[in-house]
Amino acid sequence: MGIVEGLQGVGASLTRVTERWVPDSWVICMALTFVALVLAVLGAGAGVEQTVVAWGDGVWTLLGLSMQFTLSLVAAYACVTSRPVFHMLDRLASLPNPERPRQAIVLTGIFSMAAGYLNAAVCTVGCAMFVPFVLRRNPGVDVRVTIAAAYLGLGTVWHGGLSASAPLILATPGNPLLEPASGVPIVDRLYPVTETLFIPFNLIYLLVVGGVALAAVTLLHPVRDPRTLTPEQSEAILPRPPPEEPTVSSPAGRLDAFPGWVWLAALLLAYPLGHSLLTRGFGATWTIDAYNTVFLTLALLLHGRPREFLRACRQGVDTAWGLIIQFPFYAGIFGVMQNAGLGAWLGGWFERGATQATYPLLVYLYSGVMNLFVPSGGSKWLIEAPYLIPAGQEVGVSTVTVMLAYAYGDSTTNLIQPMWAIPLLAITRMRFGDVVGYTFLVALACAAVSTVAMFLIPAQL
Repeated sequence: MGIVEGLQGVGASLTRVTERWVPDSWVICMALTFVALVLAVLGAGAGVEQTVVAWGDGVWTLLGLSMQFTLSLVAAYACVTSRPVFHMLDRLASLPNPERPRQAIVLTGIFSMAAGYLNAAVCTVGCAMFVPFVLRRNPGVDVRVTIAAAYLGLGTVWHGGLSASAPLILATPGNPLLEPASGVPIVDRLYPVTETLFIPFNLIYLLVVGGVALAAVTLLHPVRDPRTLTPEQSEAILPRPPPEEPTVSSPAGRLDAFPGWVWLAALLLAYPLGHSLLTRGFGATWTIDAYNTVFLTLALLLHGRPREFLRACRQGVDTAWGLIIQFPFYAGIFGVMQNAGLGAWLGGWFERGATQATYPLLVYLYSGVMNLFVPSGGSKWLIEAPYLIPAGQEVGVSTVTVMLAYAYGDSTTNLIQPMWAIPLLAITRMRFGDVVGYTFLVALACAAVSTVAMFLIPAQL
């Protein structure tokens, strides 16, 4: 018990520091922007004007991606606030014994990692929706540790799971690494997910790192003086199904209430997706657009009537506002990385002196650091792969090994990167500083496991 109590004390103490000193997530974004600008000028040797212009050129380059994630949040929110899903999550949250709050932490962590393995957007939104149910049904659970547990999926398994950006890019025909605009390919062939996501090493790694993270966050739950929510606070943050609207007898009212519009929209969304799956296959079809199609279709069918569906989507926009505002600023950092030489300069520091044995660990660490600047696994992979893969080949490390090391590092520092915690924080009305003390300790545990894994990973997978 001495070690357990010590961990709880460290978590509580660190959280008190972060509550006082860690600012809002948008302020963190701007601080990272400042660091990126300074490093580009003083480290990479870019001119001030070139750096500022590169930032400006990058601001609007990820609008498509930001809109995709915004739709993911809105559509998933609409699904969760439907009556069937509302009651399902409520029943699930009632499984733990309210007198044993650690059971609620375990349930939340397992839910998060299961969702994270299936899809990052599902994890982001689904966990944000699930936490209020857990807090309501388990009034003795610490709200900060619950949020940390709900963040595990993005910090452990997502980039080795079914929606992993880097592996899916390598598996997609015509991807920029296989057919770049420069005409010089970075990789010489496609890598199907059977050679990346479903190999034994990746599956074992996900099980181990997920188990360690779950154990760590469970042990961190304070025995004394947990920060809990009152019943009124829990009710206030609980997502609720839109109320049934009275039937309007006017022609316009009857048209608004006609469920046929919902069925038509669902059919128009679902049929092309099904056709693509049958004719092009899962690998060519299953993108973020496909996920959004699935969630929009489910939201339509779960609500059943146009007004209820639209009201749920409108409420969902409230959970996405932070993402909408912050994504362009992170895209500006993306522009500095790509167009001011900062990414290549940082990569050079990690590549110098690497050997076949140490290169996977260096890639893991580098990917984790870069994730703090550009928290977009797919976009960041397209920036880093053009110099990480060739450098790996120079020291005898395969493309798959480099990619997995990159993916694991990208996941670990999600635990201390506030970007994807925005929905969780918005719904629970907490600040990132309230929870990062706990997620930081979990990240340290994951990093320790991953460091060992990087020395065990075969150089030629």
